[in-house]
Amino acid sequence: MFLGEYLHTFDPKNRISVPSKFRKDLGRVVVVTHGLDHCLYLYSRKAWEKEAQAYAAEVNGIATRRGLARLFLAGSFEVEVDKAGRVLIPENLKSFASLTEKAVIAGVADRVEIWEEGAWKKYIAAIERDADAYVEALGATKN
Repeated sequence: MFLGEYLHTFDPKNRISVPSKFRKDLGRVVVVTHGLDHCLYLYSRKAWEKEAQAYAAEVNGIATRRGLARLFLAGSFEVEVDKAGRVLIPENLKSFASLTEKAVIAGVADRVEIWEEGAWKKYIAAIERDADAYVEALGATKN
């Protein structure tokens, strides 16, 4: 399981270091794709195979499901983690997520997310501000 958040910097070749705590579980070949909320998703090959099968089942379904399947499947790239622990982020994905110099790499259970630093800070601030209301709306309060 991937947990925690880390701030890393892109090098001039669009490579970013994967936190060492994530590397073993990700493996040497990973899949990077579009994510929701304009971040990128990074999966181990094994986890991606499960995700891809679920999306593939939707490619002939209703339009919204087809669209999401296409976004995630056609927008995915297999990339190698190099000996220095870096992955190359394709330019189109870097642009999609508005990534420039610094990025937050966040562990989110079965995947890793890559966020533009400012977007992550805004997103987390909003979640922190509204967390109590979210829990109440979901009916998940525990006393």
